[in-house]
Amino acid sequence: MVQASVTIEAQDLTTLDVDASILAVDGTVADLLFRSARSVNTFTDEPVADEQVQAAYDLLRWGPTAMNASPLRLLLVRSPEARERLVGHMSEGNRDRVLAAPLTIVAAADTDFHEHLGTLVPHLPGARDRFAGDPQARAGMARTSALIQIGYLIVALRAVGLHVGPMGGMDAAAIDAEFFAENGWTALLVLNVGQPSGPEAVRPRAPRLEFSDVATAV
Repeated sequence: MVQASVTIEAQDLTTLDVDASILAVDGTVADLLFRSARSVNTFTDEPVADEQVQAAYDLLRWGPTAMNASPLRLLLVRSPEARERLVGHMSEGNRDRVLAAPLTIVAAADTDFHEHLGTLVPHLPGARDRFAGDPQARAGMARTSALIQIGYLIVALRAVGLHVGPMGGMDAAAIDAEFFAENGWTALLVLNVGQPSGPEAVRPRAPRLEFSDVATAV
Protein backbone atom coordinates (compact mmCIF):
# COMPACT_ATOMS: atom_id res chain seq x y z
CA MET A 1 0.00 0.00 0.00
CA VAL A 2 1.42 3.39 -1.01
CA GLN A 3 0.78 6.01 1.62
CA ALA A 4 0.97 9.74 1.09
CA SER A 5 3.41 11.42 3.42
CA VAL A 6 2.37 14.20 5.75
CA THR A 7 5.07 16.62 6.78
CA ILE A 8 5.26 16.85 10.56
CA GLU A 9 7.81 19.08 12.24
CA ALA A 10 10.32 17.16 14.35
CA GLN A 11 9.50 19.01 17.56
CA ASP A 12 5.94 17.76 17.34
CA LEU A 13 7.04 14.15 17.75
CA THR A 14 8.76 14.22 21.12
CA THR A 15 7.70 15.14 24.62
CA LEU A 16 11.04 16.32 25.91
CA ASP A 17 10.42 15.80 29.62
CA VAL A 18 9.30 12.16 29.33
CA ASP A 19 11.84 9.34 29.54
CA ALA A 20 11.32 7.36 26.33
CA SER A 21 12.50 4.18 28.04
CA ILE A 22 9.31 4.21 30.11
CA LEU A 23 7.23 3.37 27.03
CA ALA A 24 6.43 -0.28 26.43
CA VAL A 25 6.35 0.37 22.66
CA ASP A 26 9.10 1.84 20.53
CA GLY A 27 9.04 5.41 19.30
CA THR A 28 7.94 4.44 15.80
CA VAL A 29 4.75 2.87 17.12
CA ALA A 30 4.12 5.79 19.48
CA ASP A 31 4.51 8.19 16.57
CA LEU A 32 2.21 6.18 14.29
CA LEU A 33 -0.59 5.91 16.82
CA PHE A 34 -0.30 9.24 18.62
CA ARG A 35 2.50 11.76 18.20
CA SER A 36 2.70 12.10 14.43
CA ALA A 37 -0.90 11.05 13.73
CA ARG A 38 -3.10 13.89 12.56
CA SER A 39 -6.75 14.60 11.82
CA VAL A 40 -6.90 14.56 8.02
CA ASN A 41 -9.17 16.83 5.99
CA THR A 42 -8.52 15.68 2.41
CA PHE A 43 -7.74 12.23 1.08
CA THR A 44 -6.48 10.50 -2.03
CA ASP A 45 -8.86 8.27 -3.97
CA GLU A 46 -7.04 5.12 -2.83
CA PRO A 47 -9.74 2.67 -1.73
CA VAL A 48 -10.12 1.48 1.84
CA ALA A 49 -10.73 -2.27 1.84
CA ASP A 50 -13.26 -3.98 4.07
CA GLU A 51 -10.40 -6.16 5.29
CA GLN A 52 -8.60 -3.09 6.65
CA VAL A 53 -11.65 -1.98 8.61
CA GLN A 54 -12.19 -5.52 9.87
CA ALA A 55 -8.56 -5.67 11.02
CA ALA A 56 -9.04 -2.40 12.90
CA TYR A 57 -12.22 -3.72 14.51
CA ASP A 58 -10.39 -6.86 15.57
CA LEU A 59 -8.09 -4.61 17.61
CA LEU A 60 -10.65 -2.20 19.07
CA ARG A 61 -13.08 -4.88 20.21
CA TRP A 62 -10.66 -5.98 22.92
CA GLY A 63 -10.67 -2.57 24.59
CA PRO A 64 -12.68 -2.35 27.83
CA THR A 65 -16.27 -1.12 28.03
CA ALA A 66 -18.72 -1.06 30.92
CA MET A 67 -19.82 -4.65 31.59
CA ASN A 68 -18.23 -5.57 28.26
CA ALA A 69 -21.37 -4.10 26.66
CA SER A 70 -19.53 -3.25 23.42
CA PRO A 71 -22.26 -0.89 22.12
CA LEU A 72 -20.31 0.70 19.25
CA ARG A 73 -21.88 0.12 15.84
CA LEU A 74 -20.39 1.14 12.49
CA LEU A 75 -22.15 2.20 9.30
CA LEU A 76 -19.71 2.08 6.37
CA VAL A 77 -20.82 4.65 3.82
CA ARG A 78 -19.43 3.77 0.39
CA SER A 79 -22.01 4.15 -2.35
CA PRO A 80 -22.66 7.54 -4.01
CA GLU A 81 -26.33 7.26 -3.10
CA ALA A 82 -25.59 6.72 0.59
CA ARG A 83 -23.09 9.59 0.56
CA GLU A 84 -25.69 11.96 -0.80
CA ARG A 85 -28.11 10.89 1.91
CA LEU A 86 -25.49 11.50 4.59
CA VAL A 87 -24.19 14.79 3.19
CA GLY A 88 -27.59 16.40 3.58
CA HIS A 89 -27.28 15.98 7.34
CA MET A 90 -23.69 17.21 7.70
CA SER A 91 -22.71 20.78 8.52
CA GLU A 92 -21.79 22.83 5.47
CA GLY A 93 -18.05 22.71 6.14
CA ASN A 94 -18.05 18.90 6.27
CA ARG A 95 -20.09 18.10 3.17
CA ASP A 96 -17.31 18.21 0.57
CA ARG A 97 -15.10 16.17 2.89
CA VAL A 98 -17.66 13.37 3.01
CA LEU A 99 -18.16 13.42 -0.75
CA ALA A 100 -14.42 13.18 -1.44
CA ALA A 101 -13.30 10.62 1.16
CA PRO A 102 -12.82 7.01 0.00
CA LEU A 103 -14.68 5.76 3.09
CA THR A 104 -16.91 7.45 5.63
CA ILE A 105 -17.92 5.70 8.84
CA VAL A 106 -20.88 6.74 10.96
CA ALA A 107 -19.99 5.64 14.48
CA ALA A 108 -23.12 4.95 16.50
CA ALA A 109 -24.27 3.56 19.84
CA ASP A 110 -26.70 0.64 20.09
CA THR A 111 -29.05 1.21 23.01
CA ASP A 112 -30.25 -2.38 22.62
CA PHE A 113 -26.79 -3.67 23.50
CA HIS A 114 -28.39 -5.65 26.33
CA GLU A 115 -29.66 -8.19 23.82
CA HIS A 116 -26.06 -9.39 23.44
CA LEU A 117 -25.19 -9.57 27.13
CA GLY A 118 -25.94 -13.28 27.26
CA THR A 119 -22.95 -13.75 24.97
CA LEU A 120 -20.75 -10.96 26.29
CA VAL A 121 -21.14 -11.51 30.03
CA PRO A 122 -21.98 -15.20 30.51
CA HIS A 123 -20.86 -14.89 34.14
CA LEU A 124 -23.82 -12.53 34.76
CA PRO A 125 -26.84 -14.56 33.61
CA GLY A 126 -29.41 -11.95 34.64
CA ALA A 127 -27.74 -8.95 33.00
CA ARG A 128 -29.95 -8.85 29.93
CA ASP A 129 -33.18 -8.83 31.92
CA ARG A 130 -31.92 -6.17 34.33
CA PHE A 131 -31.35 -3.72 31.49
CA ALA A 132 -34.42 -4.66 29.45
CA GLY A 133 -36.75 -2.51 31.53
CA ASP A 134 -34.45 0.49 31.94
CA PRO A 135 -34.00 2.31 28.61
CA GLN A 136 -32.61 5.41 30.32
CA ALA A 137 -29.77 3.44 31.90
CA ARG A 138 -29.10 1.70 28.59
CA ALA A 139 -28.92 5.00 26.71
CA GLY A 140 -26.39 6.48 29.11
CA MET A 141 -24.26 3.37 29.27
CA ALA A 142 -24.36 2.89 25.49
CA ARG A 143 -23.27 6.46 24.82
CA THR A 144 -20.41 6.45 27.32
CA SER A 145 -18.96 3.10 26.26
CA ALA A 146 -19.43 3.74 22.54
CA LEU A 147 -17.57 7.06 22.83
CA ILE A 148 -14.72 5.21 24.52
CA GLN A 149 -14.76 2.68 21.68
CA ILE A 150 -14.58 5.46 19.10
CA GLY A 151 -11.26 6.44 20.62
CA TYR A 152 -10.11 2.85 20.23
CA LEU A 153 -11.39 2.88 16.64
CA ILE A 154 -9.33 5.91 15.67
CA VAL A 155 -6.15 4.41 17.10
CA ALA A 156 -6.92 0.99 15.56
CA LEU A 157 -7.42 2.51 12.11
CA ARG A 158 -4.05 4.21 12.47
CA ALA A 159 -2.54 0.85 13.46
CA VAL A 160 -3.56 -0.64 10.10
CA GLY A 161 -2.00 2.27 8.22
CA LEU A 162 -5.08 4.42 7.69
CA HIS A 163 -5.67 8.07 8.55
CA VAL A 164 -8.83 9.50 10.06
CA GLY A 165 -10.73 12.78 9.97
CA PRO A 166 -13.34 12.78 12.78
CA MET A 167 -16.29 15.17 12.41
CA GLY A 168 -18.95 16.16 14.91
CA GLY A 169 -20.65 18.79 12.77
CA MET A 170 -23.85 16.97 11.84
CA ASP A 171 -27.55 16.65 12.59
CA ALA A 172 -27.37 13.43 14.58
CA ALA A 173 -31.14 13.09 14.96
CA ALA A 174 -31.60 13.40 11.21
CA ILE A 175 -28.91 10.79 10.58
CA ASP A 176 -30.67 8.48 13.01
CA ALA A 177 -33.94 8.94 11.13
CA GLU A 178 -32.24 8.50 7.75
CA PHE A 179 -30.20 5.38 8.48
CA PHE A 180 -31.16 3.92 11.86
CA ALA A 181 -34.96 4.07 12.00
CA GLU A 182 -35.22 0.28 12.10
CA ASN A 183 -32.39 -0.65 14.44
CA GLY A 184 -32.50 2.25 16.91
CA TRP A 185 -28.80 3.09 16.73
CA THR A 186 -27.76 6.62 17.73
CA ALA A 187 -25.16 8.49 15.65
CA LEU A 188 -22.28 9.91 17.69
CA LEU A 189 -19.52 10.85 15.24
CA VAL A 190 -18.69 10.70 11.55
CA LEU A 191 -15.19 9.70 10.46
CA ASN A 192 -13.59 10.01 7.04
CA VAL A 193 -10.95 7.34 6.47
CA GLY A 194 -8.19 6.84 3.92
CA GLN A 195 -4.78 8.14 2.89
CA PRO A 196 -3.97 11.88 3.16
CA SER A 197 -3.72 13.82 -0.08
CA GLY A 198 -0.44 15.41 1.03
CA PRO A 199 0.90 18.01 3.47
CA GLU A 200 -2.10 20.23 2.72
CA ALA A 201 -4.40 17.56 4.15
CA VAL A 202 -3.68 18.68 7.71
CA ARG A 203 -3.60 22.00 9.50
CA PRO A 204 -0.47 23.19 11.31
CA ARG A 205 0.08 21.23 14.50
CA ALA A 206 -1.72 22.91 17.40
CA PRO A 207 -0.29 22.95 20.94
CA ARG A 208 -1.31 20.47 23.61
CA LEU A 209 -1.71 20.96 27.34
CA GLU A 210 1.08 19.88 29.67
CA PHE A 211 0.60 17.10 32.21
CA SER A 212 0.71 19.69 34.99
CA ASP A 213 -2.25 21.48 33.37
CA VAL A 214 -4.54 18.46 33.44
CA ALA A 215 -3.50 16.26 36.37
CA THR A 216 -3.82 16.81 40.10
CA ALA A 217 -2.63 14.46 42.82
CA VAL A 218 -4.55 14.13 46.09
